[in-house]
Amino acid sequence: MANPNGTPIWFELTTDDQAKSKDFYASVMGWAIAPSPMDEHGDYLLANAADGEGVAGIMKPPPGMAGVPGWTIYFGVDDVDKQADAVKDAGGAVHFGPMDIPGVGRFATCADPQGLVFNIMRGNSPEDSTAFKQMAGDAGLGHGVWIELATPDPDAALGFYGSLFGWSKQGAMPMGPMGDYTFIGRSEADRPGAIMSSTTTNAPARWNMYFQVADIDAAIETAKQGGGTVTGPDEIPGSDYSANVTDPHGQQVGIVGPRK
Repeated sequence: MANPNGTPIWFELTTDDQAKSKDFYASVMGWAIAPSPMDEHGDYLLANAADGEGVAGIMKPPPGMAGVPGWTIYFGVDDVDKQADAVKDAGGAVHFGPMDIPGVGRFATCADPQGLVFNIMRGNSPEDSTAFKQMAGDAGLGHGVWIELATPDPDAALGFYGSLFGWSKQGAMPMGPMGDYTFIGRSEADRPGAIMSSTTTNAPARWNMYFQVADIDAAIETAKQGGGTVTGPDEIPGSDYSANVTDPHGQQVGIVGPRK
């Protein structure tokens, strides 16, 4: 795949209970979730959006990595090994890899200078990833549509990720004493997400991702009935609302959609 550097190309949940997580997210996100067709991927589950395109994976903690569940993000890069070196040169760390995933691509698990984890990857497919698809209406249902970094040092984070992916500040929304919600990207027309302070907002320091749902209130109610908890919904610029869902196992992810 040849997505531009810094494009979110995959989302992944590591959980101790795949079966319950599968049922929860299938109902909330409207995903069709099934085992990977590749035997070498073991019990890895693939989540497809309403249009049949893959957006996320659900996996058990790898051996030796128990106790580190949660959602993670994969950024597309041209050269994983080169970018892994760039991560270290910019003050970050490489926790795992680079290594190849049979039939999928090459990746590395990294951390920024504030210790927040992300992945970089170059996929083998000749087609671009569409896991992240910022499209209005039903065209983006089930896809990632926004990413958000809560970090104790937003300025340092912008410098770090800007050096890796060519991002710069693309406007900001003032939040009073909580500081700015700073939009990031290559241009105003290419803004995958934003950076904010985890210290002033009390948000968990991490990368969060938001998936498009057809009806924000219906998705919230489904999440609650499935044992999850919800913060929101909050109106966002335009006609949509956002909310953060914590699943029954304590893992948080965002949803975006209209009120119907």
